[in-house]
Amino acid sequence: MSDKNVSQSPGQPPAALVTALRKLLRPLVRLLLSFQVSYPYLTTLLKSIYVDVADREFSVDGKRQSDSRITLLTGVHRKDVKRLRAEQADESVLPANISVGAKLIASWLGSDRFKDANGEPLPLPLRSAQTGDAASFDDLVEMVCRQDIRPRVILDEWIHLGVAHQDEQGRVVLNTGAFTPDKGFDEKVFFFGKNLQDHISAGTHNLLGHKPAFFDRSVYYDQLSEASIQTLNERAEELGMQALRALNNEALALQRADEQAAAAAVTKSAKTSKKPNRFRMNFGIFHYNSRYEKQDQDNA
Repeated sequence: MSDKNVSQSPGQPPAALVTALRKLLRPLVRLLLSFQVSYPYLTTLLKSIYVDVADREFSVDGKRQSDSRITLLTGVHRKDVKRLRAEQADESVLPANISVGAKLIASWLGSDRFKDANGEPLPLPLRSAQTGDAASFDDLVEMVCRQDIRPRVILDEWIHLGVAHQDEQGRVVLNTGAFTPDKGFDEKVFFFGKNLQDHISAGTHNLLGHKPAFFDRSVYYDQLSEASIQTLNERAEELGMQALRALNNEALALQRADEQAAAAAVTKSAKTSKKPNRFRMNFGIFHYNSRYEKQDQDNA
């Protein structure tokens, strides 16, 4: 740990960190119990993750970890370490419609062709034949997918998930909160894992004192009436969507420029097989209030 200002007894984690972990784990345990994920099941899962993280991220001078050192770091028995390292870890399964759907939504929100003068996503006729020169849902799917995926199949799934609907004219309308689906457990839990993983990763980076720090801020008040909570809830959704759309538009434009630059570089230097570095980013906004809880779980 690189932060020299942390008060810590030898062999003991910082007390403030333990308090934070209790707060962090409480809603997670609530979720686990709701889906019958038992304590023994969780400990088995944690054991494999401890071994994997220690193996991948806590080596000395880039050397391959030994089973004994992983046991020392994690407290997991050496025979379990050996077994877990020999097993092939299950890769995260991406729901089939997530990758395509996310790209379609990003392009709909970020491409001038599919937005009105105010930057709002246009209602799109399903087929090009209905539009003349105007953009259609067919055009959006063809631009993003470039493969044999029928627009009707995507639309039916989006309607099922609450991502889009068709208006009285039969046009496809993107729902306001379309960055994540309203329905579909696999889809919602995918974003749950991805977003919380990155949020915790940013906080971990900052707590370890790494520089530059990631942006991680919130606004907190605890003496509000229910009417004020409702007002702030609506305002948070409005401002949050504005920020998400603005960053989506800029990220989409930058990624397209990066792809064009990479393609040009490959053309100019066809002899080299070295691929340019590629990085990912994740920007999220959350809002929470305690009015739907019987008690404030965070302070329990």
